[in-house]
Amino acid sequence: MKKLSLTLFFFFSFALVSLAQSDLPTNAVPGKCYAKCYIPDQWKTETETIVSKEASKKIVAVPAKYKTITESLVKQEAGKEVRVIPAKYETRTERVLVKEESKKILVVSPAKYETRTETVEIKAASSRIETVPARYETKTEQIKVEDATTKWVKQKDAMCSAANSEDCMVWCLVEVPAQYKTVSKQVLAAAATTKEVTIPAQYKTITKRVMVAPPVTKEEVIPAEYKTITKVVMVSGPTTEEINIPAQFQTVTKTVVDAPATTNVTDVPLEYKTVTKRVLVKAGGFSEYREVVCSKNMTNQLVRQVQVALQKKGYTVGPAGVDNVLGKDTRAALIKYQNDNNLPVGNLNVETLKHLGIAGY
Repeated sequence: MKKLSLTLFFFFSFALVSLAQSDLPTNAVPGKCYAKCYIPDQWKTETETIVSKEASKKIVAVPAKYKTITESLVKQEAGKEVRVIPAKYETRTERVLVKEESKKILVVSPAKYETRTETVEIKAASSRIETVPARYETKTEQIKVEDATTKWVKQKDAMCSAANSEDCMVWCLVEVPAQYKTVSKQVLAAAATTKEVTIPAQYKTITKRVMVAPPVTKEEVIPAEYKTITKVVMVSGPTTEEINIPAQFQTVTKTVVDAPATTNVTDVPLEYKTVTKRVLVKAGGFSEYREVVCSKNMTNQLVRQVQVALQKKGYTVGPAGVDNVLGKDTRAALIKYQNDNNLPVGNLNVETLKHLGIAGY
């Protein structure tokens, strides 16, 4: 804030910046000077009660209750057992066929072969569709990237005679031309097409053996074959008998639910808290004119009174102390005093002089 005040405001000037008639101070008194000072924001403190926690419900789980009981359980159901009476066997001997009668072909003279060479087609002629890709060319053009606009520029006032030019700057509205940039892009010069390509048939030469005379054969009968075997033969099949088996019991102790688990729902009320906050009553800014000391009334005696008053209130006006010069250190001390006391900031205004207790104001 200190840097902003030192940069943007001045305490006195020898010439006023030209203003539009509608922007002149109202109810002005002849022979007095006015300037737009920075008016601090006006705040007030308000206290209010707000909800800090919404109403809710609290669910408490009530566990289940259990009890121990003893009971007799069937360990094995009653049933029936089937007992097998095995079959009876005896040994017998018999002649069995081990190989059927068959016939075999005897080759009297083998087949005759000769080697032959021929050309065969291994792949038929066909066609395929090939794509001719599109052709592009590069074109360059300028496109607008930012529209023409205007902006405010701070310039020195032609009638300024202050030692520091920053103390009397004016704002000018200037035109900013539109911005362009050059871009290159690919443009379609010829669209993609297709063409049909003929693929010829493929052939190869093969050599193979060819039978020119079949073999001469005759049929011969092979008699059946037998053998004598000894085997065990069942003379009476197995039988069964049914036996009753009684049920078996056992005594067991176990824990069972006596009362199931439940839940209790309790209402939790709203919770409130009191908060204190600052509320903006009136926004400040450079919106109001204030009476300031005219350059003709800016005497060494007045500067001395201001420096003495600032020092008494604990503000440092510079390493040289009271020197009757409204230098940068005195200006900085005055701006800090204005900020600390919620006074209009900038210029040596009458409200600040009254607050400092300067005689005659």
